[in-house]
Amino acid sequence: MKKSICLSFLYLIVVLPGLKGQIVSDSIAEGIPQGITVVAVGDIMLGTNYPSESFLPPNNNPYPLLSEVKPFLTDATVTMGNLEGVFSGESGTPKECRDSANCYVFRMPESYLDCIIDAGFDALSIANNHINDFGWEGRVNTSRHLSDKGMPHAGLVSQPFTIIEREGYKIGFAAFAPHMGTADMKDYAGAKRLVSMLNDSCDFVLVFFHGGAEGKDYQYVTRQDESFLGYNRGNVYRFAHDVIDAGADLVMGSGPHVTRAVELYKDRLIGYSLGNFSTYARFNLAGPNGICPLIKTWLAPDGCFVKAQIIPVYQTGEGGAKIDPNKRAIYKIQELTLKDFPDSPVNIDNEGWIFAK
Repeated sequence: MKKSICLSFLYLIVVLPGLKGQIVSDSIAEGIPQGITVVAVGDIMLGTNYPSESFLPPNNNPYPLLSEVKPFLTDATVTMGNLEGVFSGESGTPKECRDSANCYVFRMPESYLDCIIDAGFDALSIANNHINDFGWEGRVNTSRHLSDKGMPHAGLVSQPFTIIEREGYKIGFAAFAPHMGTADMKDYAGAKRLVSMLNDSCDFVLVFFHGGAEGKDYQYVTRQDESFLGYNRGNVYRFAHDVIDAGADLVMGSGPHVTRAVELYKDRLIGYSLGNFSTYARFNLAGPNGICPLIKTWLAPDGCFVKAQIIPVYQTGEGGAKIDPNKRAIYKIQELTLKDFPDSPVNIDNEGWIFAK
């Protein structure tokens, strides 16, 4: 089990003869055990061949959709995101849509997973509503395909977590959503038990969730249950705090398809929605739906927050992640965090650096 005191704040203080504690430079701090870095992004859907192959990227080539952000994705101990859809080949039955204006079905060609692996992803959450787009067979086939390719993944009832070994550390990765077949985000007590178990057996615990209402009208964290199209999508604030209480070191979310605030709670960072990261066709990318953060977080060996950086991303046209020179995701997170969590001990500067106050 990890220590309860945050060494990330202690190891920067040294006592020299005749002097009080001093802040030391990185060069002086060399030799102190290093922790890990985690890059987190939101929804990934690189094109769907259902209901038509016209919704695939040009020349059936997804690699350009991630090429500009690949240097950031590969620069971390662990890079994680949400797979918004299934790899089901020709198996499974597509879900029926009563309202085609509010119903989408996503099936990526199985070869597109090679692009996601090449881009640098180390772990994928498959806990979301679109993992059910092709029923039970779609869920099973997606999990099997990820396993066959050696891609760690989590979020199903049958596989709520996975353990990754990197740089000599055991890293637990768990994912949750309030949808059929997934590890239930609304079972708060069950989520805490699972995270506590991982905390007892791993050096770090990373949690990803997919919850909350969708769209530009739902950019704020309400701290209450959120419903969308008549379905309760959980209380993301309660969930994030509960799993940190149980031992999670980093909590990142998606689901609303817009960027939301960040919060520092018990020296752990929460990203309440990382939005649409790379989503080709069939997605509304207008206004706030078209900007999102890529967040890189530094964690100390005890799991505590050291610092983080927001890399602003945007999508235009049919989609594909690009670095945003206008830094809109940074400014949006500054605005939302000040509104939703004015007392959170976090500073965000105009370059996207996040520090504890």
